[in-house]
Amino acid sequence: MVSVSVKCPHCGKSLMSAGKKLDGAKAIEVNLTYAGKHAPLYLSALYGSYLAETELPVPSGKVAGFRCPHCKADLKSTRKCDACGSQMVAFDLKDGGQVQICSRRGCKKHVLEFQDADSELQAFYKSYLKALK
Repeated sequence: MVSVSVKCPHCGKSLMSAGKKLDGAKAIEVNLTYAGKHAPLYLSALYGSYLAETELPVPSGKVAGFRCPHCKADLKSTRKCDACGSQMVAFDLKDGGQVQICSRRGCKKHVLEFQDADSELQAFYKSYLKALK
């Protein structure tokens, strides 16, 4: 699998955790909000992995909020999930483009978009091939 490096689409700061690893790679760290409570959420940075860790229990099927740990901006996208209709959550890729995940607990829908498809896809595939070695 390919490890992605993401940043906040609002402040541009890295969302890669300094100390937490999941699936053997730096985890993506955001603030999770649900039912008036907040806690850090760690997501696997391996594209296609659904591993996540948090101390805030969000029941399956419920929608949570995602915020940048730096600027506190809401990471909600304008896109709705094709699978369940919930709001998508957006992270900018470090080298251009965007990855979006569904805000509904248990929905596995995600989207990967590239701004400059030729160069960014080539870099993504090189990273993928390197991961296979």
